[in-house]
Amino acid sequence: MLDKRAQTLLKALVERYIADGQPVGSRTLSRQSGIDLSPATIRNVMADLEELGLIHSPHTSAGRVPTPRGYRLFVDTLLKVQPLELGETAQIEGGIRADEPQRVLSTAASLLSNLSHFAGVVMTPRRTSLFRQVEFLRLSERRILLIIVTPEGDVQNRILATERDYSPAQLVEASNYLNAHFGGRELEAIRSNLRVELGSLRDDITGLMTSAIAASEQALAEDNQPVVISGQRNLLGVADLSDSMDRLRQLFDLFEQRTRLLELLDSSSRAQGVQIFIGGESQLVPMDELSVVVAPYSVDGRIVGTLGVIGPTRMAYERVIPIVDITAKLVSSALTHHV
Repeated sequence: MLDKRAQTLLKALVERYIADGQPVGSRTLSRQSGIDLSPATIRNVMADLEELGLIHSPHTSAGRVPTPRGYRLFVDTLLKVQPLELGETAQIEGGIRADEPQRVLSTAASLLSNLSHFAGVVMTPRRTSLFRQVEFLRLSERRILLIIVTPEGDVQNRILATERDYSPAQLVEASNYLNAHFGGRELEAIRSNLRVELGSLRDDITGLMTSAIAASEQALAEDNQPVVISGQRNLLGVADLSDSMDRLRQLFDLFEQRTRLLELLDSSSRAQGVQIFIGGESQLVPMDELSVVVAPYSVDGRIVGTLGVIGPTRMAYERVIPIVDITAKLVSSALTHHV
């Protein structure tokens, strides 16, 4: 545990470095920290902080910068989260609309990126092959539009080419039967039991339903984009991340391969509230200069995904945290109210 003086100096150093991006010296701290201490005394405290691994001196600079461990202590014990400006809150509320469920997640990623000026990421709900309801619409003699509605409220359309013509009454009969008996069940289980469970129906309707289940599986599989990312180009303008080819390569791999990003987002979905992964303290974050601020979102109280901001460790956490928190809550509300 740090004493009050060391905590105050560490807080002042981290805040100054986040604001300026330059190593912070003892004279700067003596002017900014609000503590009536000489630069010599401050240097002694900074030496203690450096010995604890909370700050370090880059190259030959006389100033110090925070380490991932120093950022962690700052975020966990010294940070004071600031409320968002009314205009920013209104921007999130206006962008995330319950009446546009198919756009909620992509809009959330864009808002996270635009407000933080870094990259916004959303892990989409893990989709089991379920449907909430289906409908058939006759287009022509042997062409039918299949409308699939998922439990999350997403809508997929597929055109079925049939071997015979179906009347509107037959199409209503088929959709009513599927919705009443199979709504909410896994498509694979439906397909494997279809012949047995539909034995009491006429073969022509059974054939239509078999085609519908096959088309539904294909549609939901194609639509399952595991991560939505917006604004990754913003990170190219952050000197801490783009000043070496090695870091740029690591960033490129993170967004292109997405496996590690998915692991990070998935692990954070098991906890409530905002979580912060700083630098190399987690095996899931590829470099010391990168931080991820994430929060889970839910439907009807059940966590279904995660969203957040990827940016430099030198980010304004007091501002990014409420952006992520409010966005997660509004996404949860929009998806729950729609469903």
